[in-house]
Amino acid sequence: MAGSDFWDDRKAALAVIDELKGIQAWTEPLGKLERQVEDLRVAAELLEQEPDEDLAAETARRLDALEAEFDVLEFRSMLSGKDDRKDAILTIRSGAGGIDSQDWAGMLTDMYIRWAEKMDFEVEMLDSQPGEEAGIREAVISIKGPFAYGYLLAESGIHRLVRRSPFDQNHRRHTSFASVFALPEVDESIDIDIRDDDLRIDTFRSSGAGGQHVNKTSSAIRITHIPSGIVVSCQDERSQHRNREVAMRILRSRLYDLEEQKRKAEKDELESTKKDVSWGNQIRSYVLQPYQMVKDHRTGIETSDVEGFLAGDIQGFIEEYLRSGNRA
Repeated sequence: MAGSDFWDDRKAALAVIDELKGIQAWTEPLGKLERQVEDLRVAAELLEQEPDEDLAAETARRLDALEAEFDVLEFRSMLSGKDDRKDAILTIRSGAGGIDSQDWAGMLTDMYIRWAEKMDFEVEMLDSQPGEEAGIREAVISIKGPFAYGYLLAESGIHRLVRRSPFDQNHRRHTSFASVFALPEVDESIDIDIRDDDLRIDTFRSSGAGGQHVNKTSSAIRITHIPSGIVVSCQDERSQHRNREVAMRILRSRLYDLEEQKRKAEKDELESTKKDVSWGNQIRSYVLQPYQMVKDHRTGIETSDVEGFLAGDIQGFIEEYLRSGNRA
């Protein structure tokens, strides 16, 4: 990187920087742990020579903290996929269940945003299509942080909600479905060939919130990649230029995922891992009435703290799934 010609080939340079970040993701925390272990070794020697209650208590506290940091690093070693370190683009879509499912998709969107905030990740809403009366039909979120994609890949699948519907005058129980799909965000170091001739770009007026400017001008963008049939859109930004930029980010990630699916010799097209957003295909169930429970059907882990779970306390379920060895 110190060479004078390092930036002559920008894509190659970015690939080297990405490789460096991957190495530093391990060497920096390991170096920190080594220093802490040495400090504790010195403290232990001092305690052997001269007992001290305050030093002993502080050493015990630091040892507990060190063990917790080791556990985190050990868990991260399970995230060894070549894209696991990448930022993520998360898509949440409502499924069978009408307005209730649109409301449920909105609840899931809030849940993942809160989880990301608890992880100190950066969150950006790339696109959102509001529901008819509540919630969303679809939301696309960028989540940036260490191993964001590796974590969120565990959430890809169908999520089922059972509750008394707030939209049913008789308050009957309804079952709603929403799909969650994670993609790695593709950076400039990865060569994704997108030809202008292969794109059809349409503009339209935004249907969502955003003030008079957004709703009265054709600033929203829809891009169709003709060879693959992939369609992406963005309407959340005020300018047409910014909406196009965001839509291209999403398209790059989806095309990258399509190529990865081909490399793995999967028969279906992009998002072939998604099943019908309906009965029998859910990875997780959330029950609000008549009792409260969240259960992951892949691992069997469950909790009655539904409120905390929907507030973003989902990391335990993610880690249990990754530890289970069920990951594709």
